Amino acid sequence: MCGFLGEFSYSNFLSTKKNFKDILALSKHRGPDNTNTFKGNNFQLGFNRLSILDLTDNGNQPTRSPSKRYHIVFNGEIYNYKELITEYQISNLKSTSDTEVLIQLLDVLGVENTIKKLNGMFAIAIVDTLKDLLILTRDFAGIKPLFYGVDSTKGIVFASQFNQVFKHEWFVQNLMLRAEIVKEYFGLGYMQAPNTIYENIFQVQPGEIIFLKKNEKVLKKRIKKFNNGLERNRPKVDIDIVNQYDKVLNKVIEKQLVSDVPIGTFLSGGIDSPLISAIAKKKSLNIKAYTIGVDDDELNESVKASEYAKEINVRHQVIQLKEKEIFNGIDEHFNFLSEPFGDYSSIPTYIICKKAKEHNTVMLSGDGGDELFFGYPRILQVLKNKNWFLIPFAIRKVIIRLLFKFGISKTSAPYYYKKIDQWYLGKHLHIDKQSLNLFVKDVDFSEELLELYTIKKRLNKNQLLNWIRFNEFYAHLQRVLIKVDRFSMANSLEVRVPFLDKKSIDFAWNIEFGDTIEKKGLKNLLKDTMKNYYSKNIISKEKKGFSVPLKSWLKKELKDEVIATVLNRDIYGKEIINEKAVKNYVKNFYEKEKGNDWGVWHIYAWQKWAINQNLI
Repeated sequence: MCGFLGEFSYSNFLSTKKNFKDILALSKHRGPDNTNTFKGNNFQLGFNRLSILDLTDNGNQPTRSPSKRYHIVFNGEIYNYKELITEYQISNLKSTSDTEVLIQLLDVLGVENTIKKLNGMFAIAIVDTLKDLLILTRDFAGIKPLFYGVDSTKGIVFASQFNQVFKHEWFVQNLMLRAEIVKEYFGLGYMQAPNTIYENIFQVQPGEIIFLKKNEKVLKKRIKKFNNGLERNRPKVDIDIVNQYDKVLNKVIEKQLVSDVPIGTFLSGGIDSPLISAIAKKKSLNIKAYTIGVDDDELNESVKASEYAKEINVRHQVIQLKEKEIFNGIDEHFNFLSEPFGDYSSIPTYIICKKAKEHNTVMLSGDGGDELFFGYPRILQVLKNKNWFLIPFAIRKVIIRLLFKFGISKTSAPYYYKKIDQWYLGKHLHIDKQSLNLFVKDVDFSEELLELYTIKKRLNKNQLLNWIRFNEFYAHLQRVLIKVDRFSMANSLEVRVPFLDKKSIDFAWNIEFGDTIEKKGLKNLLKDTMKNYYSKNIISKEKKGFSVPLKSWLKKELKDEVIATVLNRDIYGKEIINEKAVKNYVKNFYEKEKGNDWGVWHIYAWQKWAINQNLI
């Protein structure tokens, strides 16, 4: 794991050594163990290293291929690097790091074929000195971040953090907000790739490889994109499928346990992380599991997590958090946000990562299970109401109005939304569309976001579920991964996500879940896999989900801070944002009990980010 920075100049003008190191230092928390830079004729690379594999200097970066053609910086882990050593008979290795395998493969296979062979979580920047070409690529799930800015005269800046690009001297004086992306942020609470809130600054998309060269159009390819599967016939979940997936996940976790530093697991009272923890314990006797505990019995999942830990005989530590401790972590956690981000669950994520770092450098997490295996209640809501959307909108509204009148039904979404994909987008917005249209006028969301939330033809049940999974994977999951990456790396902690291994994703994507979801409920494949490790009694116990008391905080402890941050100072971006509408939304939350607490947090987080980045 690391943080990196690079410049690829179109004019041979590069930043001074001091200026370059100052920007590189913004990601020092991502890699505190070593810092190096390298300067070529028209490029320079910088790297902050968090040592995981091969703790010697042999694993330091930037580095180059044996032919000296390719210079790279690489953030992440390649889980199949040992297999690649065997497959391509790579010899004369000077280290045990996956980075050296990567640079050797570049000489053997070339860039594109090398990237196709990788299974892992990664963001990679490669300078091809023979072709005077910059290549940027990112793992297939979007686990690791990669931002880049394009100036047609000066060149490209690329980095692990958003602020390393927009604060760079090539861009900082000419920042222009993109109205449609600002609007998306207020609704969703994050920046959806490939866009950012600034013109000419972008994100590499999951599974994408980008080729950039002076005076040539940017070339983008999706090395791997999991399709929406609308036309495919797939096997259904049965005992054979369950056992097959169990074997896949065992192999995945075995590879992800490879490390030269201590590894632990997060353990909740749910399904995903207990399954990961059980397999990890089977593979590694010394592993330790960590759980958040709170005083509120309604929210405390540490009791069930402790039962899980006892059944698999894993060492277990409950990190007991007081509400005051979580509250006090708010300002500290904002200090690590290089981009606007409005998911308030990032606060406990930051704190548990901080605690886990006291004993570990690597953790395994259950993220991705909900998106791959249908874990969200909204999915059942869509299945329950999908047939309403087959009825013409005008007729449907009349029928539902009558059902309301006679108390027969309380269904509302088919009344307010013309199409089911519009409803699904609405479920992800934390500020209603009407308010968003007042915040940022005369623009819709970006073409890329609208495409992601558009169903182009009538779908049957299984096709609809496949579309939902596609959407959850490339939309909501990206917000989850931003949270996990930013706040684990804020503590110099690497978090690995076995469910998002390429082999796990491939397996899940080729299974039909429609009938079993309706008969057995959400995440039934994972629940059945759990039975190989835990008693039925504990699996069936109701999960208690830990959450931050956001509304209470906003109304009480945080009220003065929100008013000072939002209402008593300029809104960042007021040249394109309707400042009055934004402030009225917050005022109405306090004075008229209107609005959404999460929406208020999006606005507050926007301001906190802008203040911390010295933008206002």
